[in-house]
Amino acid sequence: MAYLGRGLDKISNIEVLDNITFDGSSSYSITKGSVAFVVNSAQSCLLSIDGVVQATNFTVNGSTINFGVAIPSTSTCNFFLHYGTGVMTVPSDGSVTTAKLGNSAVDLTSKVTGALPVANGGTNLTSGFANGITMADSWRISANFTSSNGTNDFTSNWERSDQSAIGLIGTGMTESSGIFTFPSTGIYFVTAQIYIMLSSSASQYVGAILNTTTNNSSYDQVAMGYTHVENVTSQHNNVAITTLFDVTNTSTHKIKFAYESQANFLCGGSSTNDRTFIRFIRLGDT
Repeated sequence: MAYLGRGLDKISNIEVLDNITFDGSSSYSITKGSVAFVVNSAQSCLLSIDGVVQATNFTVNGSTINFGVAIPSTSTCNFFLHYGTGVMTVPSDGSVTTAKLGNSAVDLTSKVTGALPVANGGTNLTSGFANGITMADSWRISANFTSSNGTNDFTSNWERSDQSAIGLIGTGMTESSGIFTFPSTGIYFVTAQIYIMLSSSASQYVGAILNTTTNNSSYDQVAMGYTHVENVTSQHNNVAITTLFDVTNTSTHKIKFAYESQANFLCGGSSTNDRTFIRFIRLGDT
């Protein structure tokens, strides 16, 4: 029969261990036949010093006993006994219930290995536990300005959106001359919008562009959107674009927002609401 516990040579009710030779120390080795002997616990040991029985007034650690005080070399160990615990059979499958586990018996910080199953068809996880979205941020152009023809970056008048009840999560982005730096690696959802106010009846187009870099130098156009106005005055338009950006290095992976126009237009900005803006949401790990 399989069993748990000590070896078969150490399961008798009482074992006679070697008497300790005291030398003025407080800690001594436990042996049987001059071989180190690992005891079950301090409660399993009984010994006598100078005719006085000692029980539970010492500690044991493996094959070492510590009395907590120095034992004079003139003292004599009369006997040293160890009480075995007998044979413990292996419990049958499913017989150990939750009620039989002691409080704090399972240590999740160091005693659990393998994948943690996720309910309802999820994927087992060994690391990377996340508490939902960890970063969401919104920035806007704070004042109207007249655009220049051609393709130009939004380099100034950026501010973090701060109207009441706006939802911001985490550390957020940092911005310098229109270039946005991410607070941590991850996959980000980015959305941007231009608010366009046209006063000319001339035909023209206006486009919105998101540019990303992975080397902190050269930029690629990763998302573009356009609107076209034909012979209409006092026209208001919006152009919105989105992209997903895999940020594997916050020092090299950055993004900026640009516009492209056939003619000058008035770009709408405000310090009290979002008109021309860019938003960032971290979806998860890279």
